[in-house]
Amino acid sequence: MSERVARPDGSPAAAGLCATCRHARRVENDRGSVFLRCDYATVDPTFPKYPRLPVLVCPAFVPVPEDHVPT
Repeated sequence: MSERVARPDGSPAAAGLCATCRHARRVENDRGSVFLRCDYATVDPTFPKYPRLPVLVCPAFVPVPEDHVPT
């Protein structure tokens, strides 16, 4: 469902916990801007769909396994 978030040069994005959370989904608009959407917000409406980054503390954080390969 999610993929590791990186800048165009391949370096990790400053997204905090969202960069390695299974609930985070990378969304790109028509102009090329990239956002992180929290899919946990569909289950719990108290969570913001597009959180302010970097997220340093999150009760819904679930890390993506190290061997996860995005599909």
